[in-house]
Amino acid sequence: MAKRSTGWTEQKIAKYEKEGRGQGEFGNYKPWLTIQDVPSEGRSHRPIGWKTNRIHHLLSDMERNLFYCLEWANDVLDIREQFPIMNREETVQISEELGISHPKDKETGTPIVLTTDLFITVKRENGIRYVAKSVKPSDKLEDKRTVEKLDIEREYWTRKGVSWALITEKDLMPNFVRNMATLHPYYYPKTHEHVVLGDELCFWLSESKETLVTQLSRFDEEHGLDAGSALSLFKYLLARKIIRFDIKGTVFSTRMATDLFTYPTELESRRRKVQ
Repeated sequence: MAKRSTGWTEQKIAKYEKEGRGQGEFGNYKPWLTIQDVPSEGRSHRPIGWKTNRIHHLLSDMERNLFYCLEWANDVLDIREQFPIMNREETVQISEELGISHPKDKETGTPIVLTTDLFITVKRENGIRYVAKSVKPSDKLEDKRTVEKLDIEREYWTRKGVSWALITEKDLMPNFVRNMATLHPYYYPKTHEHVVLGDELCFWLSESKETLVTQLSRFDEEHGLDAGSALSLFKYLLARKIIRFDIKGTVFSTRMATDLFTYPTELESRRRKVQ
């Protein structure tokens, strides 16, 4: 699909607002920018969110990797990407106070709507809180203009009482990212039968004395399933946290299947519910 024009005018900004961009929550949220609107730095991604059940528009691998972390976190309720700071009068004022030139369209001179990469709703003991996170490769922080734009964003959220953090690749654990890249597409079951088979596989593995690889293959054979079906079910169980495991560790190995079950009481609860 062709990218849209990246230039900004007041008319274009008004059009985006009228379309509802940057508005809504959870499944109703519309990002200010989509992958069709801007040239991404590296690869762009459109995963279906676990928490929102909508397509997310992530403009780089790093945004996707941070998104994975937020998807896994139990205290995160909502994730809004490409979140706009619509009050341009305030960001312009902040720019002037900091002695920084506010980002403008090079051709039209229109002040650009700044965006925060990921705006997060989290549940705390004292209520709902919001967190803003910006994502940048560490080598980009050597660029003065990049740092200036981040300073405007940080100061804006600080004045709003919103926690702001800058995330680089150094903050993201490679093993965690690899595991989530593997599991993320398997969160939503394909059919009701998929759920039933998943529960059966869960109990099957809990009583196994063989390696994980052996048991998955045996499950396919004894249930007349295509090769690899049990592996897909296993990924679904992990993504749903039905089987608890160390997401930062090595999941797919030759270890015993029973090593995965760190919460046997929960497993027994599911068993009773199904029976």
